[in-house]
Amino acid sequence: MASTIPNSQFTIINPSSFHSRRYVPLRPQPSSIFGLSSRRPLHLFAVRASDSNNSSHAAPLHKLGLSDAQCEAAVVAGNVPEAPPVPPKPASPVGTPVVPSLPLNRRPRRNRRTPALREAFQETTISPANFVYPLFIHEGEEDTPIGAMPGCYRLGWRHGLVEEVAKARDVGVNSIVLFPKIPDALKSPTGDEAYNDNGLVPRSIRLLKDKFPDLVIYTDVALDPYSSDGHDGIVREDGVIMNDETVHQLCKQAVSQARAGADVVSPSDMMDDVHLSVTNRYASSFYGPFREALDSNPRFGDKKTYQMNPANYREALTEMREDESEGADILLVKPGLPYLDIIRLLRDNSPLPIAAYQVSGEYSMIKAGGTLKMIDEEKVMMESLLCLRRAGADIILTYFALQAARSLCGEKR
Repeated sequence: MASTIPNSQFTIINPSSFHSRRYVPLRPQPSSIFGLSSRRPLHLFAVRASDSNNSSHAAPLHKLGLSDAQCEAAVVAGNVPEAPPVPPKPASPVGTPVVPSLPLNRRPRRNRRTPALREAFQETTISPANFVYPLFIHEGEEDTPIGAMPGCYRLGWRHGLVEEVAKARDVGVNSIVLFPKIPDALKSPTGDEAYNDNGLVPRSIRLLKDKFPDLVIYTDVALDPYSSDGHDGIVREDGVIMNDETVHQLCKQAVSQARAGADVVSPSDMMDDVHLSVTNRYASSFYGPFREALDSNPRFGDKKTYQMNPANYREALTEMREDESEGADILLVKPGLPYLDIIRLLRDNSPLPIAAYQVSGEYSMIKAGGTLKMIDEEKVMMESLLCLRRAGADIILTYFALQAARSLCGEKR
């Protein structure tokens, strides 16, 4: 005789009603083994799960009201509760050869067998806290799309900037770096607007700190957005970039940014002897979309006399040692993904935190590939960021910061 527990997927079976090979009856035992009086006969029963295999979540087994001692005594007496059987071995396709097992001491695939195992043994992790979100700002009120960087905008500093920072903070990104698009009328050969305490960047810093006091704000110490020549330094009439005179301007710019409330000043100018220089910046072609965003392309020539040669590896150690000796708090490598070897080189040779900048060209390539359906944008985005972390980057400056953080938050939910 069977009875069903209300609101459950289990059936209680009277021992006398066992008549099928699907059930193994429990052997009757004297009730004394449970410490019960012989006047109260033991009611033996079996519990079976619902026959339905369509339920995604098995219903919980109902407790029987037995003490630990009673449960243990039942097992000692041979009344072992039933559990699901060992699942059958999956069948191989017809024609699969029968071969002896290979004499392997280790089988690394065992640790990759299930998502839970892969996650348990994952060596590198990434979170929104690892991201620094680069944001372009301008004097206008409206947000202007940047053609070469789909999804990126020149943000109005009073409205769009504040809204974008709020979105980033909602998904755990609490670090940003500001890049200004300066009106042409304010640009000059010496870039004096760079240290105007009421300029676009200092104003934006003060506004953000007023709205979000705990926001971490990085700034870019460089003259190219402010230079009428589009170079990172003052240009002599023969085309030579003047180093020491440029450093003088950069120092004033850094002080102005710090006075406004910047948490980290990040000289990317690559002039010699810039205090707190945090960059190993290569003369890369991956910066193209960024220069469109700021309208800061060089008016002539290139930047190879002060940015590093992409062919050089050991030189990065020279720059690193100079940066350390000048008191740098962070070492930044840019571009990122094409320079994973440099990130690892610095990670292995310096105790300082390492930052990697996934620059505009890297971002735009992934966006373009995704738009053309040549790649899965989301997966490639996350893989590229994970690779930068694996190489040794503690933080990553990436235009994907908001999108990637949303993806990470979605996975956790």
